Amino acid sequence: MRTRAFIVLLLIAAFTGTVNAAEGRVAIDHFEKCGPGQALSGWTVAQTHSGGAAKWQLMQDRSAPSPPCALAQVSSEATAGRFPLAIWQALDVRDGEVQVAFKPVSGTVDQAAGIVWRYRDPDNYYIVRANALENNVVLYKVQGGVRTSIPPKGLPSRAYGVEHPIAKGAWATLRVVFSGNLFTVFLNGERLFDAQDSSLNSAGKTGLWTKADSVIYFDDFEVTQVRR
Repeated sequence: MRTRAFIVLLLIAAFTGTVNAAEGRVAIDHFEKCGPGQALSGWTVAQTHSGGAAKWQLMQDRSAPSPPCALAQVSSEATAGRFPLAIWQALDVRDGEVQVAFKPVSGTVDQAAGIVWRYRDPDNYYIVRANALENNVVLYKVQGGVRTSIPPKGLPSRAYGVEHPIAKGAWATLRVVFSGNLFTVFLNGERLFDAQDSSLNSAGKTGLWTKADSVIYFDDFEVTQVRR
């Protein structure tokens, strides 16, 4: 019954954008409107480290999972240590999950698409990203502006995420489930790895992340908050 009820909640959320429920809350943004001058509602833009300003905008993309629109980071500023952020204001979440569809479009320094959670400010958050140039998926913490990779459980401490093909110009789905100090990462429904870290324990915002000159399209951003 719990599974059926949760599916009903997701169906409601698909039409209303948010749902309140005893076991938590679901919020979804399909980026449905992208006409001329259409403002990005419910999101704020930030950036970790200096470099040219990020440029987030709603774009038409008929190939998007929920056409005709997608949210895109389109600045091709090549500063390697520059991380554009789009932060969703709908929920503060400590435990739950976030998933998003993404499409790497271009980038010579990087083609990296990421999910952010427990975001406090541009210098403190968790992020998991998929990179179409490196063909890997890596989880990091950003603390005090310093980005540190967190190795998958069961691998050596120097392990750098996991290798996995990431197709350029094609849509894929990245998902992270987080509870306490345990994080589980999925790509296209496949469970890739678990990781553990206790650095950032309080609730925070969720959002999207790119790096350097990565031009990435995003769609179907979904957050589930679990109350314990």
